[in-house]
Amino acid sequence: QLQASGGGLMQAGGSLRLSCAASGRSFSLHDRGWFRQTPGKEREFVAAINWSTGSTYYADSMKGRFTISRDNARNMVYLQMSSLEPEDTAVYYCAAGRIYYSSSWYVDSEYTYWGQGTQVTVSS
Repeated sequence: QLQASGGGLMQAGGSLRLSCAASGRSFSLHDRGWFRQTPGKEREFVAAINWSTGSTYYADSMKGRFTISRDNARNMVYLQMSSLEPEDTAVYYCAAGRIYYSSSWYVDSEYTYWGQGTQVTVSS
């Protein structure tokens, strides 16, 4: 089970940190990702992290503003978001999966397990 938390209402320019806790099964070999979705739109890749190496991957629009990190001991993954924009308003989902190909990091169907999502709302 994946449990995302940390969402909320934030003014533009602010920062927010999302957390994702994994429990109930062994996710120790699973890579993690963050996606987001707004009503009427497809789920969009945000960031991902290789659980073993710590290598990170970002959507172009998030580079420099968002940082994904992990805590292997606590089985947690985080998404630090800064310089938030109203366009960042969405439900943010954490996901876990075994990623084998470089192009797969960005594809939601490559992730097997999903959290319930946490709402992030950025006001202008």
